[in-house]
Amino acid sequence: MSEILIVEDDKTIAMGIEFTLAQEGFATYICYDFRSAKEAILNLSFLLLILDVNLPDGSGFELCKLARERGDTPVVFLTVNDDEANTVMGLDLGADDYITKPFRLRELISRINSVLRRYNRQPELNAAEFFLGNLRINPAEAKVYKSEQPIWLSALEYKLLLTLARSKGQVLSRKQILEEIWDVAGDFVNDNTLTVYIKRLREKIEDDPRSPKLIVTVRGLGYKAGD
Repeated sequence: MSEILIVEDDKTIAMGIEFTLAQEGFATYICYDFRSAKEAILNLSFLLLILDVNLPDGSGFELCKLARERGDTPVVFLTVNDDEANTVMGLDLGADDYITKPFRLRELISRINSVLRRYNRQPELNAAEFFLGNLRINPAEAKVYKSEQPIWLSALEYKLLLTLARSKGQVLSRKQILEEIWDVAGDFVNDNTLTVYIKRLREKIEDDPRSPKLIVTVRGLGYKAGD
């Protein structure tokens, strides 16, 4: 359970990731193709999965789907495809992060540590409830209610809502938001990721996502939680 699975057909990249993770104290298990990765996911337990999207004999998306059917192991995608459609597909499958090649190895380590912190983070005890429109946010339980009905948010969607709601009425730039939700420098994050999560969050909390009132776009500046 302490190993990180690396699925990457480029052996140079795989060895670079393995070496860097080892320096950080992580044990690793490497697969260079879909077949061996599938076998590993079916038979072993991992701390986190690093999945290349494009493999010679299959897709990292299929491996993510398989992993999600078996549990909630964190998943980070590596890909050369940085378009929004691929980002949406990866996140909709349950991935926790999406990193575009080429990337810096220190960036990858920061992303991995951020994902692991989110999975291990504790509820904010003794934090008072607060409201945003018809939403009730309970930080002590990390739960959100819309018109007193519970709504399910992913860890990142919850962190995004919390970041905006705590600054209600204040415009936050995209960089400010990214720095807060990822806990690493905003420059490391594909900007499409924030767009995707804003859209998904609006679909869950807004009465009319096409005319949002709770999360408002301030053109040229960023976003704010409605007054």
